[in-house]
Amino acid sequence: MPQVQPHKRRSVELLLAENVPSLGKQGEIVQVRAGYARNYLLPQGLATVATEHNKRMVEKHKQNLAELEKKRLAELKKLADAISKYSVTIEAHANEEGHLYGSIGANDISKSLRSASFDVAPDCVRLEGPLKELAMYTVKIQLHPSVETDVKVWVVPAASK
Repeated sequence: MPQVQPHKRRSVELLLAENVPSLGKQGEIVQVRAGYARNYLLPQGLATVATEHNKRMVEKHKQNLAELEKKRLAELKKLADAISKYSVTIEAHANEEGHLYGSIGANDISKSLRSASFDVAPDCVRLEGPLKELAMYTVKIQLHPSVETDVKVWVVPAASK
């Protein structure tokens, strides 16, 4: 009696052109079934055949991105160093005990840093809560997950008119 060979599932190697949920991210090389590739990934433009040329191009692109990220990190570290040497002064209206009528938030600190030509977005300012008293505070600024610094924030009474 002849032996029946089990049906081998054919798979193809593809290079993802877009992020595909539950499969991989853009630029990754994945193994998928031939039908999935032929009927969905290739016609939708989500992937392309992983030729040697395409693999080299992706590697070169990844190297360029790594170089750009390295330069960006160096610039952020310079900015963090400059910010750490700077102190922000914010005028606010307060009562005699020093309690503010309003509060100072991340937007106010970001605006003051921007006016001093430091490009810091409000979501980079890490406050544990709004500043509600006249005082000197040390506020964390997180420019990147690996680049963090502190800035001194002086909340002073507004000049009377």
